[in-house]
Amino acid sequence: MPVAVAMDKKIVIIGPAYPLRGGLAAYDERLAKAFQSQQWKVCIYTFSLQYPKFLFPGKTQYSSDPPPRGLNIKVCINAVNPFNWIRVGRELKRAAPDMIVVRYWLPFMGPCLGTILRVAKKNRRTRVVCIADNIIPHEKRPGDNLFTRYFLRSADGFITMSEKVLADLRSIEHKKPARFVPHPLYDNFGEPVAKKESRQNLGIAEDQRIVLFFGFIRKYKGLDILLDAMKIVKEKTLLRKLPSVKLLIAGEFYEDANPYLQQIRDNEIEDWVILRTDFVPDSQVKYYLCAADAVIQPYRNATQSGVTPLAYHFEKPMIVTNVGGLPAMVPDGRAGLVAEPDAVDIAEKIIEFYERGEESFIAGLRLEKKKYAWENLVQAIEEISGLPLHPEKNNSNDL
Repeated sequence: MPVAVAMDKKIVIIGPAYPLRGGLAAYDERLAKAFQSQQWKVCIYTFSLQYPKFLFPGKTQYSSDPPPRGLNIKVCINAVNPFNWIRVGRELKRAAPDMIVVRYWLPFMGPCLGTILRVAKKNRRTRVVCIADNIIPHEKRPGDNLFTRYFLRSADGFITMSEKVLADLRSIEHKKPARFVPHPLYDNFGEPVAKKESRQNLGIAEDQRIVLFFGFIRKYKGLDILLDAMKIVKEKTLLRKLPSVKLLIAGEFYEDANPYLQQIRDNEIEDWVILRTDFVPDSQVKYYLCAADAVIQPYRNATQSGVTPLAYHFEKPMIVTNVGGLPAMVPDGRAGLVAEPDAVDIAEKIIEFYERGEESFIAGLRLEKKKYAWENLVQAIEEISGLPLHPEKNNSNDL
C-alpha cells in the first residue's frame, strides 16, 4: 500500500511568472505544478521589474489573463536594483528552501540572479539548479560573457533543453553536473479544440490551407525567409493549379514591423498572409494552434523552441529548419519535415507537407510526444541537485 509523503520539501523557482506574460512565465508556472504533484511545497519568486522599458521591445510585459490557480507567486525581484537583490537574497537565506530552481535566458539577468543566489546560499543548506534556456544569446551585446560567467558560478548544477546549449555551457563551465532534458510539453493552454471551431473563433475559412508562424517576431526566427518562401509557394501552386496556402502569423513584433510589411507587398502575397500581430493571450493559444494544418519554424539559428512542445501538445505537424536543436526534436518524416534555412527548401517542404497530408504525421507525433513529460524534468532536477528525494522535515521559516 503506498505511503503518503508529507509535503515538507521546499523549493523556490526564480523566473518570470504572473503577472508577467509569455512563454517563460507559462513554463515556470507549469513547472511549479509539476513539483507540487511530486509533493514539493513551491513558491515562485518573480519580477516586480523585469526589464527597463528601453530594453523591452514589446507593447507590454504584463498579462491580461487572470492569475493561475493554486500557485504561490511572490512579485518581488527588481532586475536593476542591487539593494533589492541583497534583500531578496537574505529573505531566501532565512527561508532556507531545500532547492532553488532558477531560469537563465539572458546575460542581462546575470548580475541580478547571481547576486541573489550568492546571498541565499550563505545558509549552507540550499542547492541551486539552473535551467539554462541560452548560454550564448541570440543577439549579442557587450558584457554578455562577463555577466554569464558571474551567474554560472552561483549555481550547483544545470539543466539544458538542447544539446547545443549543453555544449555552450561546457565551453565555459566544465566541472559542475549538467544534463540535457528536452523541453516538456506546453500542456497548460487547454485541451485541443476541433479545427472547425478554432477557425470560427478566429474568423478563418474552414476549407483554407493554413500554416502557422507562432510567437514573438525577431530576426533570428527567420520570418523574412518564410515570406520569400511564400512567394515561391504562390508561384508553384498557381502553376500546378493547386489550392492556395495561407500563412497565419500570430505573434507580436519585437522589432520594426515595416520591413516585413513591405516584403509582403513586394512579394505580392498580401492575399496569402493573415496577420494577427498583437500578443496572443493564453486563453487564445489553443485556437491558433488548432486552426493550423502545420506549425512552421523557419529559424536562422536556434537552441530549442517553446513552440515545438506546444505543437506536440496540440498534435500539429511541424516544418522546421535544420538548425540548433530543432531537427532533433522534430524527426524528419515522422513528426514533421526538416528544411534547410533558405526560402526555396522551405517552400518545397510546405508543398510536400500538403502532398503527404496532415494525417500522415499524427502517429509519429503521438509517439514522439511521450518523451516530453514534466515528470522527466522534475526527476532530472532532483538528481542534479544532489538532494535526497525525501529530505528530513525542513524546520526553517515558511516561504
